[in-house]
Amino acid sequence: MINITLPDGSVRQYEQGVTSLEIAQSISEGLARNVLAAKVNNTVWDLSRQITEDAEVQLLTWNDDLGKNTFWHSSAHLLAEALEALYPGVKFGIGPPVENGFYYDVDLGEQHFSQDDFAKVEQKMLELARSKSEFTRKEVSKAEAVAYFEEKGDHYKLDLIKDLEDGTITFYTQGNFVDLCRGPHIPNTGFIKAAKLMNVAGAYWRGDDKGKQLTRIYGVTFPKQKELTEYLERLEEAKKRDHRKLGRELELFTFSEKVGMGLPLWLPKGTLLRERLEQFLRRAQQRAGYQPVVTPHIGSKELYVTSGHYEKYGADSFQPIKTPNEGEEFLLKPMNCPHHCEIYKTRPRSYKELPVRFAEFGTVYRYEQSGELHGLTRVRGFTQDDAHIFCRPDQVKEEFIKVIDLVLYVFKALGFDDFTAQISLRDPENKTKYIGTDEVWEKAESAIVEAAAEKGLRTVTELGEAAFYGPKLDFMVKDALGRRWQLGTIQVDYNLPERFQLEYIGADNQKHRPVMIHRAPFGSLERFVALLIEHCGGNFPLWLSPEQYAILPISEKYQEFAQEVKEALEQEDIRGYIDSRDEKIGRKIRDAEVGKVPFMLIVGEKEQEATSVSVRKHGEGDLGTMTIGEFTGMFKAKIAEALNK
Repeated sequence: MINITLPDGSVRQYEQGVTSLEIAQSISEGLARNVLAAKVNNTVWDLSRQITEDAEVQLLTWNDDLGKNTFWHSSAHLLAEALEALYPGVKFGIGPPVENGFYYDVDLGEQHFSQDDFAKVEQKMLELARSKSEFTRKEVSKAEAVAYFEEKGDHYKLDLIKDLEDGTITFYTQGNFVDLCRGPHIPNTGFIKAAKLMNVAGAYWRGDDKGKQLTRIYGVTFPKQKELTEYLERLEEAKKRDHRKLGRELELFTFSEKVGMGLPLWLPKGTLLRERLEQFLRRAQQRAGYQPVVTPHIGSKELYVTSGHYEKYGADSFQPIKTPNEGEEFLLKPMNCPHHCEIYKTRPRSYKELPVRFAEFGTVYRYEQSGELHGLTRVRGFTQDDAHIFCRPDQVKEEFIKVIDLVLYVFKALGFDDFTAQISLRDPENKTKYIGTDEVWEKAESAIVEAAAEKGLRTVTELGEAAFYGPKLDFMVKDALGRRWQLGTIQVDYNLPERFQLEYIGADNQKHRPVMIHRAPFGSLERFVALLIEHCGGNFPLWLSPEQYAILPISEKYQEFAQEVKEALEQEDIRGYIDSRDEKIGRKIRDAEVGKVPFMLIVGEKEQEATSVSVRKHGEGDLGTMTIGEFTGMFKAKIAEALNK
């Protein structure tokens, strides 16, 4: 008998050789019908694979990310089977799962393939799926694998086999299709009930632009047709919310080829939005004891050699800037942290003054490849809401809790209610790739785990995902469309204090190394604004909106009164504009609605006489007539409620 430990900590005994499917059946028939694969000792297995020793087992369904990955990997094989049936002689590259679906790189020879062919391939996939063909795994020798694909004439698979060691090669078969694959897969094709091809593009084999360009076919599948329908509806909504589209329509930011790819230009309205975000966090940081600092956009190359960033980013980043002095080189800064280390070193530090917290909205530069650039989410110049905390080892947990509080405050104010905290720890089986002693790692990891537990965070723990210099906590936020973004990070670092020889004098009057905590609730302002635009569809929280109201005079006669209203609101730090165009009031209201202006203040003869405004709210309509004082009071109450002041 062997012991199987389930995720809830319970232990069940089974005969040696039990499969994960049999374990599911022993728990409930409903689970057995829905389980797709199993995580056995942190490795995903086929349900039919026998377990021969004590193991930790997690049964994976469509609701688990690893379950979805397995489902979509199997769907890539189903796509390949359909293509082989429809396009004789097709050759196959790789077919992995991706974040939303899967793709397969194929060589169709002289045969043409376009979006016009999607429907027939989808139909063939579903026809094959209905046969409920089992995915069967077979271990083969390298010689057998080579012989099979030589006979088939598929040189892409032969190219892959060259890199594999004998004894590690497996084939998977479903129906008439055989593929080189390490798996795992779902039990059979019958689980796939809905299929949609999404896109077709070119892709060079192994990324070599001097080699053959293959056809990359993207698809997505679901266990229910209803889920595919809902997914396509979300995609349509995502197009409407695309931050590049709304950023242009709302006049927030732009790009210029003359300025350079990946270097955003912030327009007045977008700059106001950025400034509001910065002011919001600056106030919160000031209350939390952070000291503001400012560092230059460049630094001596030696600074980044010391920090290790030159080794990490140098080859693929902006190249050194040479000066008239021979041998003198500077770099555009890829990170703010080395500069903050130098600020810490400006004078001796005592254990009594720790923690020291330095905060900066610092712009950094990374040379992202042009094909990777995407609106504000992937740029070459971006501003981080960076802060670095230098503390004693016994202060790490307390500081972590304080940073978590700050991140939660930011998320609440901006309406991000659905998130998970990922605790990234060291790989206990491979400690050689990390720096620092077991003792400091155990302290830091315990501090993060305990801090997250004390704050009641919903967490997932990932072994082996820690940075080489320390464990970290990443916040994974789900937006209004159900997409996940990584926002907010807290990292423990023993590396930079060592590299920069940072010290403090302890209570024992001896020199000690401080621990360094990196944190950025926004991550980068550019990426954060992109997510915010798409999350709220451009309908920003009232306190953040670049233009919080539009004053709409019924005619030119009321322009002077409109100006008086504007000045009164400006005195209360309420921002907006007067629409003084010679247009009918209906047109002005429509344009303000399209511009997603939170409040429209209509002024005419009645309002001027009563020193009042007729108030309309974006998306809701008429709120009635209010004095300027009443409007100001309502406005401030809504902001105070949002910011929980």
